[in-house]
Amino acid sequence: MKTKEIYLKNIKQGDKVVSSFLVTEKNMAFSQKGSPYLTVRLKDKTGEIEGKVWDNAGELDQLFKKGDIIFIEGKAASYKNSLQITIINIKKIPWQEVESADYLPTVKGDVKEMFNEMIGYIEKVNDKFLKSLLNAFFQDEETASLFQRAPAAKGFHHIYLGGLLEHTLSVVRLLEKVADHYLVLNKDMLITGGILHDIGKIYELSYNNIIDYTDEGRLIGHIVMGVEMIDKKIASIDDFPKQLAMELRHIVLSHHGEFEFGSPKRPKTLESLVVHYIDDLDAKFNAFQTFMADSAGTDSDWTGYNRFLERFLYRKKTDKPDIPDY
Repeated sequence: MKTKEIYLKNIKQGDKVVSSFLVTEKNMAFSQKGSPYLTVRLKDKTGEIEGKVWDNAGELDQLFKKGDIIFIEGKAASYKNSLQITIINIKKIPWQEVESADYLPTVKGDVKEMFNEMIGYIEKVNDKFLKSLLNAFFQDEETASLFQRAPAAKGFHHIYLGGLLEHTLSVVRLLEKVADHYLVLNKDMLITGGILHDIGKIYELSYNNIIDYTDEGRLIGHIVMGVEMIDKKIASIDDFPKQLAMELRHIVLSHHGEFEFGSPKRPKTLESLVVHYIDDLDAKFNAFQTFMADSAGTDSDWTGYNRFLERFLYRKKTDKPDIPDY
């Protein structure tokens, strides 16, 4: 395995850059004089940066594609208040020669410990049908493996390997607290819905190199895919109650809350209402934290504008080490 030479977070204006990066975007364009130039997005586990190839763009364009690891020689410079790398030379590096964790951000916590904690929640489910359904998912080797590796999203929250597990576990921890407060809730249904609400994401997203959508993810989406997966597992469980299945499917179908956010249904049961709000809370909390951490190198108490959240965020000074540095 090749050792990563330098990470993006350590690059400053004027630095000579000789290192390897993941290519997440690649576009050829032409200047006003008709000369070709290449724009690429370079990524490692610490961030992303734009790179430009001004000379020999056509020749270097043939050497690599989106999703490849490339070794570059170039120089960092400031352009419109952002750092950019002018690339002079490029060499493609096979994925098997690098450590993928150097180029893709990864969850900070211990994946095995988090997964075992989630299995502990499954063991506490009393309803035999819901427990059988959860075991049918997570005793399956492929499902368990993908669930521990998948990110929770491409561009909003928990955008790193292991993010889906971290998000799901956080949601379930919160749901248990809510269930202990609102005793009228069906706790087994709540926990099961929390664990399975994003199960379709293990196939909606691809995450072997760059994090992106699969064809099925773009055409169908994780909500419908998740319901299909649940229906398939339920079909293998004898005498699974229709009412129970319907209420669980409704949680998955409504967890985005509103039609404009891609939810086929709006929450119409207490459990679906709670799962929606807890899911939304955890996603937005992580998005806030991550964006604040990405802005940690600035002098201002305010972040830049976040187009997903449609606002600036106030980074009030705190001694608490609760904002992760990815």
